[in-house]
Amino acid sequence: MSDAEQPSDQETDVDPHAHHDHGPEGPGYATPQAAIEQSEPEETAYVMGLYVGTDVDAPDFLAVVDVDPDSETYTEVVDRVEMPNRGDELHHFGWNACSSSCHVGGLERRHLIVPGQRSSRFHVIDTEDRRNPEMTKVIEPEEVYEHDLSAPHTVHCIPDGEILVSMLGDADGDLPGGFLEMNDQFEVVGRWDPPGEIEMNYDFWYQPRQNVMLSTEWAAPKTYYPGFDIEDVEAGRYGQRLHFWDWEAGTVEQTIDLGEEGLIPLEARFLHTPESTHGYVGAALSSNIIHFHDEDGEYHAEKAIDFESREMDGWDMPVPALPTDILISMDDRYLFGSNWLHGEVWMYDISDPSNPRKADSISIGGYFGDIREVQGRELDAGPQMIQLSLDGERLYWTSSLFSSWDNQFFPGEAENGSVMLKADVNPRRGTMELDEEFLVDFGEMPHGPARAHEIRWPDGDCTSDVWQ
Repeated sequence: MSDAEQPSDQETDVDPHAHHDHGPEGPGYATPQAAIEQSEPEETAYVMGLYVGTDVDAPDFLAVVDVDPDSETYTEVVDRVEMPNRGDELHHFGWNACSSSCHVGGLERRHLIVPGQRSSRFHVIDTEDRRNPEMTKVIEPEEVYEHDLSAPHTVHCIPDGEILVSMLGDADGDLPGGFLEMNDQFEVVGRWDPPGEIEMNYDFWYQPRQNVMLSTEWAAPKTYYPGFDIEDVEAGRYGQRLHFWDWEAGTVEQTIDLGEEGLIPLEARFLHTPESTHGYVGAALSSNIIHFHDEDGEYHAEKAIDFESREMDGWDMPVPALPTDILISMDDRYLFGSNWLHGEVWMYDISDPSNPRKADSISIGGYFGDIREVQGRELDAGPQMIQLSLDGERLYWTSSLFSSWDNQFFPGEAENGSVMLKADVNPRRGTMELDEEFLVDFGEMPHGPARAHEIRWPDGDCTSDVWQ
């Protein structure tokens, strides 16, 4: 990997949103503020669609969803790119380039890197024609296993055109996991991290101006593939630690054990401004949001938001909220998240990062959501993967988590398929309102009901763009 750009003494004294104000030569936007001001409202969404764990014998697919309210096909899946094999379990995916490479002339945000969580197979999809993308390359799992890695999760574009992927297991689906690196020609370069730096892996985010990367922990693929078992938690088979890396060296500099307040720390987000060391991690099983920041050269982490568990008939324990996804608005004003089991999307004002203040929430789906249907469509699972418009005025979400977990907690997802929903956000007032006119029903796919997972925008989004 190329060394991340480091600021001069003068640069550290300027407005972080003014960095690279001369304008980008490559992909993305020069600053987070530019993403807000210069972007157009999203018209096309790319969404993972999958059939793993259902009765439908068909390959997973990339769905192209029309989200332009002025279009005749608004809220419809207008195209699908089917994978060449069955059983991939498409999960998270990402772009070949983002705003961290905005200084690299000739580089385009054009190709999606779409991995199979179960298959360890990678697919490269060309989106030059945004409404009709095409698959251009498949990397078979054997190329991945050569580096003793498997189960790809988060795909991040990194400066100068490389691609970094968190891998959750070794070639046999056991621990340890690690990181796989690809070059700008979508060739597997090899392992990015020295073997043995971490045991468990999941999500990651890098902040190059701070020369830091953060990674989180889930479990070995063999542990979570069959579904969730509380005995695995009691046996220590699920993660509870945060790892802070030296970004240039690719080595872990500090590990924080979150203990019982940080069980299963999943999604990790730094603030978008490249000068900040503040960020958040969602600890799913503990139902906490963890705030982290650097203080005098050492990172600290503490519980910032706590969602109380709720009693429910048929459960031997109180039901955790299970916050499975979080994101930060481009202006670093709001933290959004989803509580999959309880059925809730929420937003917190993080103007003071250490003291989040609840702004609004929508109770929908899941076990306890007040809203049980949209346009007559019954809702099974709660909100799961979320994505925000660049201007911060529209929040979208889907409802599938992972096939075996879906079948365990919300079996209706396999029978009826997922939905994609939307809320209108007023960032000036800090409010959200469900858009009852918006419904993308993945239960109505040509091969049968499908699950829907992560969402991406062609022009960048709040969960993939990083700035230097």
